[in-house]
Amino acid sequence: MSFGISRRHVLAGIGVLAAPGILRAQSAWPDRPIRLIVPFGAGGAIDTLSRTVAAKFSEVTGGQTLVVENRPGAGGTIAGAAVAREKPDGLTLMMADIGANAIGKELIPSLSYDPPTAFTPIIHLVNLPAVLMAHPSVTATTVQQVIDQAKARPDGFTYSSAGNGNGSHLFMALFLKEAGIRMVHVPYRSGAEMVTALIRGDAQFGFPTVSSGIGQIRQGNAKAIAVGNASGTPLLPDAPAVSTVLPGFEVAVWHGIVAPAGMDPGLVRQINQVFGRIAAMPDVQQRIFETQAGSVVGGSPEDFAAHIAREVARWTPIIREGGITSG
Repeated sequence: MSFGISRRHVLAGIGVLAAPGILRAQSAWPDRPIRLIVPFGAGGAIDTLSRTVAAKFSEVTGGQTLVVENRPGAGGTIAGAAVAREKPDGLTLMMADIGANAIGKELIPSLSYDPPTAFTPIIHLVNLPAVLMAHPSVTATTVQQVIDQAKARPDGFTYSSAGNGNGSHLFMALFLKEAGIRMVHVPYRSGAEMVTALIRGDAQFGFPTVSSGIGQIRQGNAKAIAVGNASGTPLLPDAPAVSTVLPGFEVAVWHGIVAPAGMDPGLVRQINQVFGRIAAMPDVQQRIFETQAGSVVGGSPEDFAAHIAREVARWTPIIREGGITSG
């Protein structure tokens, strides 16, 4: 989740990475097909992003291929464990996710690898905004009204999530903590299931990505109370930011590129430049926005490493205090 970064600054940073002369000055990478491991199944948001990027890979690498390989399971940590064991030679990369690459060991203490140290961060690609949704039967239409009603009915509301320890679970856990309220958590197996549960009335609230919930919002099957990012989204122009009531609150799903730990810094820069050029393409940015309501971030490997470190520091106490585990 990257906070306080304007689109102008983001694109300026990407533009530096995108300079063709910089890329040509480096030794050749890649010189063969590259694997991109995706920690979830086909058809989801992270898979869609991966295939959008893969479709442009040959265009910026002289015809080389980026092969997307889905390895779902255990909240993304099956893929994480596999990539952590690979050589840091640039031939195997991973589309990063918060569970597999940041907080997985907090959620699964028996995990065979330590996410913060098992990978080389390369580039923060995108942020996907989230939306606090409510079933139409909920009379509250603002964040403050939600808080007031929940205080009047402790444990009287339920919220759905896409699974224990999923981003949608963590976002709601943070919201409840900062608002000083309680709700009953009902986990499901996917974002689609959590939204379905909400529109059926099995839960009153949820905090999915905008792309997961916007269809039901537009059809009137659910309503948008507020969005998780401070800048809002043009797709939900009437939904204010949660931070207008809870200052400093900001959440989003993030994805980027990582490699196994121990990669040569020069190779890290080359890979960063390749994906930076892809991220700078207007048609890529447009597709990410249209399919996922997402915004491109970009930046340096150090920027992404710092972001992951902030995520670990931010969510670890939420997980521990809430006794949150995966599965």
